[in-house]
Amino acid sequence: MSSRGSLYVISGPSGSGKSSLANRALEEVPNLKFSVSHTTRKPRPGEQDSVEYFFISEEKFEEMVEAGEFMEHACVYGYYYGTSEVNVETLRWEGYDVILDIDVQGGRQVRKSHPEAVLIFVFPPSLEVLTQRLRDRNLDDESVITKRLSIAKDEVNSYRSYEYVIINEDYEESVGELKAVLQGAGSDFLLENRKGRTEEIIKTFWEI
Repeated sequence: MSSRGSLYVISGPSGSGKSSLANRALEEVPNLKFSVSHTTRKPRPGEQDSVEYFFISEEKFEEMVEAGEFMEHACVYGYYYGTSEVNVETLRWEGYDVILDIDVQGGRQVRKSHPEAVLIFVFPPSLEVLTQRLRDRNLDDESVITKRLSIAKDEVNSYRSYEYVIINEDYEESVGELKAVLQGAGSDFLLENRKGRTEEIIKTFWEI
């Protein structure tokens, strides 16, 4: 491998299914690698250090920020998350395509520092569906879910700075759409082709 790989960013509200879609794509799209982020939050059951995340202290995170080691970093739900510039670029120069599963704050930073990046936004079909998904995960109490939904309202309004939109209503269809984008055949899922439906979904968030 010699040519530099592509950089992809996938974002969406908590519960939209972006991580599940990204994980499936990693299994099925050749030459695609996941950039493991750093975070100050504690591991959830089943998560392993250096697999889902590099779990580090706030002190260590701040040291990395000061040293300029992050391609992007943000505070999300009270914890810090960041993507190592060296880790990503090492993979890309090895010829791999790299996908980042990050929030919209991080997406904006990557767009600014790496304008060649391809940004993909994942929508839930509606606020009602997103709410049910968050409850079905059984990861958070109701107060945390309420906070996630409030943040989601701001996040969905950020979709206009992304190139592609996936509406995750049918999981298998959404997997196919993401794979198409990653393989250069996703023109049907460009932002301008989905504005009508996305605006309808955003209206359901006005209930918050």
